[in-house]
Amino acid sequence: MSNLCDHWTVPKTLPLLLDARPICCPTLEDPAGISDADATALAVRLKALADPARIRLLSLLLDRLGEGASTRELAPLLALSEPTVSHHLHTLLNSGLVAKDRQGTTVYYRVVPEAIQAIARVLHLTCC
Repeated sequence: MSNLCDHWTVPKTLPLLLDARPICCPTLEDPAGISDADATALAVRLKALADPARIRLLSLLLDRLGEGASTRELAPLLALSEPTVSHHLHTLLNSGLVAKDRQGTTVYYRVVPEAIQAIARVLHLTCC
């Protein structure tokens, strides 16, 4: 019995996605389905979210929408070290899900709402 997803492969190392452009699915009348570029953009974002610590980080940053938070603030909330939190934030940053702003010596990370909305639109039953 073959797996339905055998013909779809996501590269081990996904390309950096430094944009928050919308990912749109085609209409049902479009036989081509989702484009390769949009499929890759979605895969990059979903792969970045495929970690419990990153999901928790995103949740904490969503609670501070517009404000952002530093690794120093986030580490104790997750019971992780600052370098570990920094690693996870860097992954979210490279996927386009968060952005960073430097204020003096401190870097603050914030959610990119459009990137989150792009995922929600594609996964919504009615899509675009």
